[in-house]
Amino acid sequence: MHAKVFVSDDKKAVVGTINLDYRSLYHHFECATYMYKTSCISEIERDFQDTMAKCREVTPETIGKEKLSMKIIGIVTKSMAPLL
Repeated sequence: MHAKVFVSDDKKAVVGTINLDYRSLYHHFECATYMYKTSCISEIERDFQDTMAKCREVTPETIGKEKLSMKIIGIVTKSMAPLL
């Protein structure tokens, strides 16, 4: 998944693959949709807040407390990431 979502002032939103840097905006052919005062912006904001409620901070300390099986899965997927 490469998508990003930006919501501002409950009036503006951007949904797409772009990053906010020079390369993404001018050199790469990434796409996004800009929305202004559309009815779905409140749904996008609600989805973002629901997702944030399910998140947790990952630190070296929390990783150290993970089960061994999760650490092994992390090592395997990290080694495969450059191939994806």
